[in-house]
Amino acid sequence: MKIIDSHVHIFKTLAGFGAKGELRAIGNGKAMWADGTIINMIPENYGDKTFEIDSLLSIMDENNVEKAVILQGGFYGFQNHYVKEAIEKYPNRFTGAVTFDPFCKNAKELATLYLKEWNFKIVKFELSTGAGLMSYHTPFKIDNEIMMEYYQMINDSNATLVLDIGSPLMDSFQPDAVAKIAKNFKEMNIVICHLGAPTLNDFEYLKDMLNILKLDNIYFDLSAIPWNVYPEVYPYPTAKKFILLAKEIVGINKLLWGSDAPSPLTRDSYKHLWNYIEQFLDADDMRKILYENSSRVYFGN
Repeated sequence: MKIIDSHVHIFKTLAGFGAKGELRAIGNGKAMWADGTIINMIPENYGDKTFEIDSLLSIMDENNVEKAVILQGGFYGFQNHYVKEAIEKYPNRFTGAVTFDPFCKNAKELATLYLKEWNFKIVKFELSTGAGLMSYHTPFKIDNEIMMEYYQMINDSNATLVLDIGSPLMDSFQPDAVAKIAKNFKEMNIVICHLGAPTLNDFEYLKDMLNILKLDNIYFDLSAIPWNVYPEVYPYPTAKKFILLAKEIVGINKLLWGSDAPSPLTRDSYKHLWNYIEQFLDADDMRKILYENSSRVYFGN
């Protein structure tokens, strides 16, 4: 079965930043936040302090993954030049997103550089309170005047907008605002990361979000759902309930599979992160989730 991974990360230098301060690599696949919290970040044998493009390619080839979409956020630190380099080196295997802080002084110049000079066709904003924009900015409306100006630039560049709005109960979790953005820019595709990042007890929040965001130009990637229902383990029964709910409300054509590699691979195998879905969806649905939907949204096929 052909596979596109619609949500992966790479980093040559870990430069994470979030609510716990800076995140720096300390070796053996681990990283430490400024407050001293140590986390597992890179799966064994795929990097000591980095997770570079060739490590990702190795995992993809081992699992017969044809293409991947490289996304960015505060957890790993902004990697715009490295993502550009990776796509230029392997143009048949990758596309990817740029990112920037819309509140930094030169944000407009950066947006122009990425969209006009670099000609990127995906922009991602990680908004969450853990390692996104709201982890180090006062909470804000994601449809405010400043943000809408950048959505307009993305729309005018015929690019796709990717939003990580965090989990229910976070200040960043604003489905009504996402709906407003989608209705304002009806020709712009919007992808919501992690299916809205529901945790074990968030079924009703997810249901409400999906009903609000049941719009023609909104899609959802399924990355990190197994991570967010921890401590459940494979085959992730709650993740199954979430995906079947999404299929029922927004439809199978709106769902894109992603792994969120590398960090989720410290808990489970890459294969398990996609084939748990195979336990409850038929071959036609799997073909759409694993390949056809991502090919259409991210690769224009």
